[in-house]
Amino acid sequence: MGDQSTGPSFGFIALRSAIAGSIATEIRARHGMRQLTCQIPDSLYAALQLRVNADNETCDHIVAEALSQSLDTPIHTLFQVSTSAALVEGVYQGAVRVSRLLRHGDFGLGTFVDLDGEMVVLDGVCYQISANGAIAPVDGDRLIPYAVVTRFSAAFRVNHLELPHLDALVMACDHLRESDNVFYAFRARGTFRTVKTRVMKPVLEGTTLKMAASAQQEFCFEQLQGTLIGLWAPGFAASFSVPGYHFHFLSEDRKKGGHVLECHASDVVIEACSINEMHVSLPETEAYLRADLTRDPVRDLLEAENNRDGKGENSTT
Repeated sequence: MGDQSTGPSFGFIALRSAIAGSIATEIRARHGMRQLTCQIPDSLYAALQLRVNADNETCDHIVAEALSQSLDTPIHTLFQVSTSAALVEGVYQGAVRVSRLLRHGDFGLGTFVDLDGEMVVLDGVCYQISANGAIAPVDGDRLIPYAVVTRFSAAFRVNHLELPHLDALVMACDHLRESDNVFYAFRARGTFRTVKTRVMKPVLEGTTLKMAASAQQEFCFEQLQGTLIGLWAPGFAASFSVPGYHFHFLSEDRKKGGHVLECHASDVVIEACSINEMHVSLPETEAYLRADLTRDPVRDLLEAENNRDGKGENSTT
């Protein structure tokens, strides 16, 4: 620590000033946020500053993440790379490395550069589902254009003997939501009699999401165990997130998956948690900085997310 005979160390003064200046170290609790003021050694303060500068993160996030890991208490914070409006307008260049993404969450979904497949993050591993059906873990150095992750810890759960279609799954999840004004993460595990998925194919730079969705690869899987990775976003978040439900699927053997278009499942366990915090990492690429993102993306986004017009190529396994 600094020399106590001459007052608090510079590190403590600077940290206290940062906290007082609204860069507060916040610890998420179900009923709100708390401000924490404490003394730390100069060496830790210096390391904290280096981490802030290196990762372009806030002091709040780094301290809360360290406490979360030390106290084995998950923080339900949503971390998002880029915005849904950028996706709609065809901005698919790499912005954040997978290694950084996984520091913020162990559960989520997204896509890859030039829409090269679907992303699933499950149990702390990032998987790429390619249009040819292949699934593989993704190296930490890989750059991605869009993803949404959180540290999943179930706050509530429900069992269902039968969910005959996707609408039934949506209704089941609706019953678990207490509000239309916060985010939710859903994990559904069970036996899937059928799952219809789509996987985006790589596109040329500038291709809009709506155009890309018309050339997607579709799959129909039968009789398999697996997990649905789901996120729900409020309507007011439509300019930067996907409003409503967004589900990806990954089989238990990690060989089948994709963006869910339809499903029929039995013996399903649905777990969920609400998320009151969100951190958005905006790209610094030239394409993003010069893009016109003023157009309302909702219509194109929903059409692309729920494309079931049969234009995609089909495969049954």
